[in-house]
Amino acid sequence: MFRSRRAGLVRRLWRQRCAAAGPEDSPGALKPAAHALFKKLKDEELELLVQVVESRGAWESGCVWAPRGELRGAKQVLPPQVLLCRLYRWPDLRQPHELKHLCYCAGGQGGCGDAAALCCNPHHFSRLAAPETPPPPYSKASCGPSWPDEPQHPSTQFMEFSYNNTSLSWSTIKDGYWCKLAYWEHRTRVGHLYAVHEASVNIFCELPRGSGFCLGQLPAAHRSRAVRRARGKIGQGLLLSREPGGVWAYNRSEHPIFVSSPTLGPPGARELTVLKVLPGYSAKVFDYERAGGVGSRWFPGEGPCDPHSVRISFAKGWGPCYSRQFITSCPCWLEVLLNRPR
Repeated sequence: MFRSRRAGLVRRLWRQRCAAAGPEDSPGALKPAAHALFKKLKDEELELLVQVVESRGAWESGCVWAPRGELRGAKQVLPPQVLLCRLYRWPDLRQPHELKHLCYCAGGQGGCGDAAALCCNPHHFSRLAAPETPPPPYSKASCGPSWPDEPQHPSTQFMEFSYNNTSLSWSTIKDGYWCKLAYWEHRTRVGHLYAVHEASVNIFCELPRGSGFCLGQLPAAHRSRAVRRARGKIGQGLLLSREPGGVWAYNRSEHPIFVSSPTLGPPGARELTVLKVLPGYSAKVFDYERAGGVGSRWFPGEGPCDPHSVRISFAKGWGPCYSRQFITSCPCWLEVLLNRPR
């Protein structure tokens, strides 16, 4: 590649950098290390990196291979993947252990075949979600108008929620899927169950490239204003993947998702655990090993909880710390019905 062409690509890369979280995180402090890394990339790797950062990871791209080794910035030494993730995604990132390879990254599976190279594509990584310190339980008196318009009746919640056609009979599973997806709007299921056979699946309303469970194509006769607003926030949605030991959810949208499963909370928990997963973050939403010791449980207002299921709400939280006490009060949510591993 001509030198002027490479210089143009480097300028385009530098224009895409994130705003700094603080003075010590400023892109200027990372500029020497960044330019040293750009010089080490092959022409095709540099072009791919430009496409990736300019599209903001809108589609699943290939790996950007870089030589292993740390790069010296103004005051610190950083691995290539941490450097690029700080420049283009999370300026406050500190350590490699805060990152997780996404399931389609060959670098996370040793796919390069060259031990001296690693993937530094910033959109092949997510940050690991950690449980938050819970706020005090929600008080209707303190929040007033944000309380749901419809009164919630625990005695009817289970009746509304437990339609037979969303339940899986484990003895009848014969077609090889590892989970089925059910999409709900409040208490109404929309569309058919979606069986997942591949190791990962995109669930989205708008995805420029890619395939999966497109919620944007599901018809509904009458959608409330709250549902339409929530659907507008789904965007690129999430990536659900079956990986060794469990199921992971990666939030690809620009708004939080909220997740609950029997294996998220501590053993014997009497209350529902709901985990908030921020944009760009991943969480292990189901642990197969822990599920072995979890039986069916009953949460007040929610009815019995299937020990092999995950519930995910788009943009709106629920549970003891939110105005929505039950997931059936959330405008748009997903039920993941897992096939038991054999």
